[in-house]
Amino acid sequence: MIQLSDKIQKLETSATLAMAAKARELKAEGKDIIGLSLGEPDFNTPDFIKESAIKAINDNYNSYTPVDGYEDLKKAIKGKFKRDNNLDYGLNQIVVSTGAKQSLYNVASVLLNKGDEVILPCPYWVSYSDIVKLNGGIPVEVQTDIDQDFKMTPDQLKSAITPKTKMIWYSSPCNPSGSVYSKDELKALAEVLKDHPDIIIVSDEIYEHINFGNERFSMAEIPEMYNRTVTVNGVSKAFAMTGWRIGYIGAPEKIANACKKLQGQVTSGANCIAQRAVITALEAPLDKIQYMIDKFKSRRKLILDLIETIPGFECNEPEGAFYVFPNVSSFFGKTYNGKLIENATDFSMFLLEVANVATVTGEAFGNPDCIRISYAASESDIKEAMERIKKSIS
Repeated sequence: MIQLSDKIQKLETSATLAMAAKARELKAEGKDIIGLSLGEPDFNTPDFIKESAIKAINDNYNSYTPVDGYEDLKKAIKGKFKRDNNLDYGLNQIVVSTGAKQSLYNVASVLLNKGDEVILPCPYWVSYSDIVKLNGGIPVEVQTDIDQDFKMTPDQLKSAITPKTKMIWYSSPCNPSGSVYSKDELKALAEVLKDHPDIIIVSDEIYEHINFGNERFSMAEIPEMYNRTVTVNGVSKAFAMTGWRIGYIGAPEKIANACKKLQGQVTSGANCIAQRAVITALEAPLDKIQYMIDKFKSRRKLILDLIETIPGFECNEPEGAFYVFPNVSSFFGKTYNGKLIENATDFSMFLLEVANVATVTGEAFGNPDCIRISYAASESDIKEAMERIKKSIS
């Protein structure tokens, strides 16, 4: 009899991937499903990046890569950190991985011991909690709500810290809420953290360029936070390169070296062709991707305008990323089309099965009152999806 490990049996399946799989299953059955569940740009990778990958193939890049990334890619990342974030990282502080998800896992694995606590402002990206658990840590959820734009306050942070607190993880712009911490808000959180010098901060900035007018600011820009902050980023979102699987960190050298050591035993270096393409992406002027950001901004207005016409949906205005995170608790306890809606998971499944629209339950992100809707989709799909949702609950 095959006996799986306790940790894998306790591991939750990614809710976003599970919903996408369910949507594909229904599509295969002939149903016209509109997918608004995955966090994936609907644009093609820009041609200038693809051309760089083709050149790399023709130049015979086909060998194992350095565990922590090609040196010239790390130089490009160093330049990007300086240009976009005013951060000075040495090459020995940068580690390239197979996607930002692996970067996050590496950091958790090299820092957490059993029983260490990790503060997660809710809502948080779906994998944070399980990555922490897989590495023996204990997620400590800090609940936020729509009235505070889903951002943790200094008082909430202070209350969540215990002698067992090892790290705090957050994303800005946030997946799933689209919230962006301002410079002043991050400085206020840093004031709390100054009294707890052993706590490591993990700042997930994968959506940094999909930012609708806010000043970009990184926790590591605060001098007292630099030597205790891991800045996580990658090319999946802003450059429409989700399948290329390249992420990276800028971190204190001790942490970077530990991540390199771990990665050498797990995956070794990231894909050679993708790395060459990412050099081109990161060294290009940011205006080369502005057309995608402009389109996301116009879609945000569209979806917010349409949500306003749906009774029972309560939604704030996200400042970045490409999601809305409406509160749908007004539907709980009610029956629609013969289906009782008891929670956000029920409501999300109802929308899939009755409205043929795929969303993701907020429970997966630590907020049981909301659902996540991605607007990384065509305007026609967004309009049709919102109309279907409106009809399903009328």
